[in-house]
Amino acid sequence: MESPILMLDGRTDQATKKMLLKVVERKQKYDQLTNRHLLLMWSTIFITFCYFLYLYYFLFVPYSYSFAAVFSVFVGKSWNVFLLMLVIGLYGWMNILREKRDKAEKEFHALRCEIIDKSKDLWKKEDQWQNRHLVFDMMKKNFDINLFHENK
Repeated sequence: MESPILMLDGRTDQATKKMLLKVVERKQKYDQLTNRHLLLMWSTIFITFCYFLYLYYFLFVPYSYSFAAVFSVFVGKSWNVFLLMLVIGLYGWMNILREKRDKAEKEFHALRCEIIDKSKDLWKKEDQWQNRHLVFDMMKKNFDINLFHENK
């Protein structure tokens, strides 16, 4: 378990600590997928830009007099087709990562909202209820997870 969650001795029970740990894990998974998606998105944009720049200067400009000449030179070099497939594959992989990121965000947000909704059940005792804001502050400060409101 995360050490700040372990240090919540009398303020929470074991089940609540497990829920807090799960929401931290989901937040980390969401952040990791967000970073991967951004890296892949910018890589795809850069590679696509370089590829189209290459096509423009070495294919379209010298052979612009005829579409048939451009097409025959493009198909004549097999690595042009492979590079085109690479760009298409990177675009598809980027979309798959975006879908995974969106799914991880929904799972994280759902669990966070569940903790907020069940806060009266999770902190039943009066002294626990009075100190729950300390738990919420710790989650916000250490993990950037807002448990005060359901809005993102």
